[in-house]
Amino acid sequence: MSSRDDKQNAEEGILTGRRGFLGKSAALGLAGVSMGLVACKDNGANAAKPAAGAAPAAKGGGAHSIEVPPGQLDEYYSFISAGHAGEARIIGMPSGRTLKRIPVFNTDCMVGWGITNESKAILGTKADGSLKYTTGDTHHVHGSYKDGTYDGRWLFINDKLHGRLARIRMDIMECDKITDIPNIQGFHGLFPDKRDPVDEKINYTTRVFCGAEFHIPFGNDGKDVNDPTKWGTLFTCVNAETMEVKWQCRVDGNMDLVATTYDGKFAASNQYNTENGYDLAGMMSAERDACAFFHIERIEKAVKEGKFTTIGTSKVPVVDGRAASNPDPKTALVCYVPVAKNPHGVNASPDGKYFVCSGKLSPTATVIQLDLVAKWFNGELKEPRDAVVAEPEVGLGPLHTAFDGRGNAYTSLFLDSQCVKWNVDAAIAQYKGDKAVKVVLEKMDVHYQPGHIYSSMGETKEADGKLLNSGNKFSKDRFLPVGPLHVETEQLIDISGEKLRLLADHTAYSEPHDGIIVRRDIVKTVQVQSMDDFPNAVKPETAGITRQGNKVHVRLMSQAPSYSMPEIKVKKGDEVTITLTNHDKVEDLTHGCAIPTYNINFIVNPQATKSVTFKADHAGVFWMYCTHFCHALHLEMRSRFIVEA
Repeated sequence: MSSRDDKQNAEEGILTGRRGFLGKSAALGLAGVSMGLVACKDNGANAAKPAAGAAPAAKGGGAHSIEVPPGQLDEYYSFISAGHAGEARIIGMPSGRTLKRIPVFNTDCMVGWGITNESKAILGTKADGSLKYTTGDTHHVHGSYKDGTYDGRWLFINDKLHGRLARIRMDIMECDKITDIPNIQGFHGLFPDKRDPVDEKINYTTRVFCGAEFHIPFGNDGKDVNDPTKWGTLFTCVNAETMEVKWQCRVDGNMDLVATTYDGKFAASNQYNTENGYDLAGMMSAERDACAFFHIERIEKAVKEGKFTTIGTSKVPVVDGRAASNPDPKTALVCYVPVAKNPHGVNASPDGKYFVCSGKLSPTATVIQLDLVAKWFNGELKEPRDAVVAEPEVGLGPLHTAFDGRGNAYTSLFLDSQCVKWNVDAAIAQYKGDKAVKVVLEKMDVHYQPGHIYSSMGETKEADGKLLNSGNKFSKDRFLPVGPLHVETEQLIDISGEKLRLLADHTAYSEPHDGIIVRRDIVKTVQVQSMDDFPNAVKPETAGITRQGNKVHVRLMSQAPSYSMPEIKVKKGDEVTITLTNHDKVEDLTHGCAIPTYNINFIVNPQATKSVTFKADHAGVFWMYCTHFCHALHLEMRSRFIVEA
């Protein structure tokens, strides 16, 4: 909202969010304010409206500018993974402003992720109640789809380290589910389907496909640890709604990234080590590796017919998709299309016609035509390699490819430290023998060694060809040095014109990987949650302290600037559960709850409920206080937590 709008709203007496709340608090007089400002948010005709209609980013000096003037909003959200930081991050584009960090596999003492009972239930705990894992390694984040574009419902993100898939609700930007994937290690690539592969009437995401890298003994219980020839890896399908593992498919090779077709029929993963080697030399012997295409309907038919095995104690059906087990294309579960050696990345073009794999150890990108893959599965194509329709030389160390929706592709060149723009149709014409056609249109230096590259709406049918982000692994001299570990570089590039134009360098704390850029109108967030969505919500009639033996339950309410109980008494040795409900209804009026020396610190958003459980193992007086600024009397918002000896 612009400053002009703020002035107008002030003149009309409209309260907008926390600013209006604080202003009204001052007007009423702060002395003695306690539990009396529940309804400061105006819910009538003059209530503050969402900012979806705010003006787009300012333009100047070309089609796009990074300048987003005060009072204006970014045109896009960018959702990126954070590597071994274990979280996801939200960046405003084109400004590059950090909007939020979403804890997923990491602990976070600001929001209390890994501290509250609710987050522990999602993360998973050991028998003693401690977290099963406190580390993670996120690489790829992708959104759910409807009709070939993002629907704003979910984000999915992987944990390569511990083999987990997490789901983030986009309405509140918080993780709500984490699934442990059995029988695998090195879960690297993932992608949701864009429509159901079996029921053509379902045009939204129903499954998430997960590719594992590392070969391990199946069961991995100490048997076959010295015989790598018996090791293997699996491609996994997870139900997007329930987050339960549906099935797994054994494959040749190590899987890298994953992509899905717009018709829902196939998922694919680029693969290195199709030799099934177990050391570097063994992984490098073949001249080509593959992009594996999974025929989802056939796999699920095989599972339904009982043509599967299980591994160890896992009940997940496992089918055999290895090439030797699928000699007949008409019944094969997987098609292995040979591509350049040790490929890195597979990406689907917005028109739904092609998948592109980059060579990494070859200066080429391989273009695979999807209807030819379908012909191979129908027995109408002689060899899987015949599905390749182009293989242009794009530069040294090609890794990932993005698209602009105008027929052009953009590939990151790790060794050349460049982004290369090339035309897909021209590459196909060149492959057919046209020596005069110009495939590579432009190269831009980036700084330095780019890994992932992604464009605005580029992995949807609505690719708009406006912005491109190059995630660079080494910043070197780009920013002030801060010791041995440098920040990384995210460079924003304007791709809307004939020429590539660098817009900005943004710093990125280690170690981001892939991301997506989503139009802001797609994202519909909830600003104030509903108390009814929390079964354990504390209301006046349920507030108070109850005891059962040495188990004490403190049901507490917060409302700026106080908690509902000024004093809480327990005994040393008690197991204490504090359930806190925030009764404020004002947007952005979040409360915190921290207890010194007890390792308790978490926040509760308006109308939400969170809880913690801990042992009161040392006596004394401990001031429980609000950590999240909420009111002019914020510093006075506290209660005495007394542990009697």
